[in-house]
Amino acid sequence: ILRDALSGKLQIGQRVIDVGTVTGRAAFLLASRGAQVTGVDASEQMLAVARRRAADRSASIAFSVGDAQHLEFSDQAFDVGVSLRVLMHTPEWRTALAELCRVSRRLVVFDYPSARGAALVQSAARRILYALGANTEPYRVFADRQIARALADNGFRIRQVHRQFTLPIALHKTIGSRRFTVTAEGLLARIGLSRLLGSPVTLAAERCPTS
Repeated sequence: ILRDALSGKLQIGQRVIDVGTVTGRAAFLLASRGAQVTGVDASEQMLAVARRRAADRSASIAFSVGDAQHLEFSDQAFDVGVSLRVLMHTPEWRTALAELCRVSRRLVVFDYPSARGAALVQSAARRILYALGANTEPYRVFADRQIARALADNGFRIRQVHRQFTLPIALHKTIGSRRFTVTAEGLLARIGLSRLLGSPVTLAAERCPTS
C-alpha cells in the first residue's frame, strides 16, 4: 500500500520522516527506495530493535525518540511525512496530523480505520471489552470528511486513496488463506463495496500551492 501511495512521488535522496516507526518496517522500505529516512517513535524499546535491524542491514536510518503530537523538527524539514497505524491510537489526533503536515514540505502518507463498515463495529466492541477490563487495545475510527477537513486546515489536499479490506480483518486472520483474501476482496472491489466500506484507508495528500 505504501509503495502504491508513493509511486512516482518519492525521489532518491528526498528526506522522509516515519512517525510511529515502531521497529522500522516502513522506514526500511523507504530507505530501500533511496530516501534519507528519520524514524520517530515514543518507545525506546521498539527503537532499539529498529536500530539493531538497521545495523544488520547496513541501513543508514536515523531513529530517535519523539512524540507524534510534538515533533521536534522545523517547519517543512522533510519532503515527505509518513505515519502508519498512529492516528487511531493518538489522543490528540488532529494535533498529530497537524504536526505531520507541518514538518512535511510536499506530501504526507498515513492511514486510519474507516467509520464505515466492519471497522466501526470492531472499534465499538474493543472499547466495551477494554472498559470491562479485557486485555485489548481500543482504537478510534474516522469519517472521511473529518480527515479531509483536518488536511484542508493544514494546507493539504487528498491526491490518492486506497481502501484495503471490506470484510473484517479478524476474519481474514482466522481463515489464514491468502487465496481467500485475494479472491473475496477482489470480488467485493469489483462490485464497488471496497470503495464504500474498505478499511483501513491509506491516503496520500499533497501540500496545496500558495498564491
